[in-house]
Amino acid sequence: MIVSYGIANLLQSVAAARTTVHHTFDPGLLLRLASHRTYLVGLTCQFLGFALAFLARRDLPLFLVQASVAAGLGVTALLGVLLLKWKLPAAEVWLLTLLFGGIAGLVMAAQPAPSKQLGTVGMIALVVALGVIGVPSFFAVRLRGAPGSVALGSLAGMAFSAAAVAARPLASVDSWTAFVGNPLLWLLIAHSIVGQLLLGLAMQRGSTTAAVAAMDAAGAVPAAIIGLLFLGDRIMPGREWLAGAGFVVTLAAVIGLTRYAEPQHHHTVAERWRRLRTREETATPPTGSV
Repeated sequence: MIVSYGIANLLQSVAAARTTVHHTFDPGLLLRLASHRTYLVGLTCQFLGFALAFLARRDLPLFLVQASVAAGLGVTALLGVLLLKWKLPAAEVWLLTLLFGGIAGLVMAAQPAPSKQLGTVGMIALVVALGVIGVPSFFAVRLRGAPGSVALGSLAGMAFSAAAVAARPLASVDSWTAFVGNPLLWLLIAHSIVGQLLLGLAMQRGSTTAAVAAMDAAGAVPAAIIGLLFLGDRIMPGREWLAGAGFVVTLAAVIGLTRYAEPQHHHTVAERWRRLRTREETATPPTGSV
């Protein structure tokens, strides 16, 4: 799951950087992104990661699964170094070490257990969450640069967090009929689509790591809290300190990676497109010339 999400982040951000920047909450962006083969491959990797995460949520607590989703950023950074010649300062090496150390701590602290089912109130809360996320999104799309990337990435994280909350009890149903007919399935799909759109918008405005780290930070904490309070997520007795430390270290490392992953390929791609347009304009003779 971690590897799949890491590859997906990289490929989708390449396609987003090559697509005209949108300043409206336009679902048509997903169709335009789908015209890029790179985005479709990245989306396939994301679906694979999503499926693996869904299966993991059947028995594993959300604080572990969501933090592991965030760890995909470490894979993105490593792939960026190997394939796109990103710089890898010593500080980033330490952050990557902390990131995977934090995940290891969470694995040791998590106690597998099936999820409790959400009641009617919980489902209504997930419906309301769509509006809570959607309304500020119409204003966040007007932000440019890093603020827009962080704002939209955070809203995407909230949408994916709600999808994770819906997925945890849904993964525990015992029949295909109960799965397809469960309202949680449609809430899961709705929140995932909103999150995917917001993530695409976020990646257009700033670095990949800024968008993805904001998404992971905003998505991991709410899901972890809700899982522990309402879904029956458990921690191994006596290892509460390890779970807390692992969670904090993981998120701190993810957020820290936003500082050391420049220059990003987003800026490289934008510069290449600028040079290409300049050459085309230079090669085109003025109107009326012979």
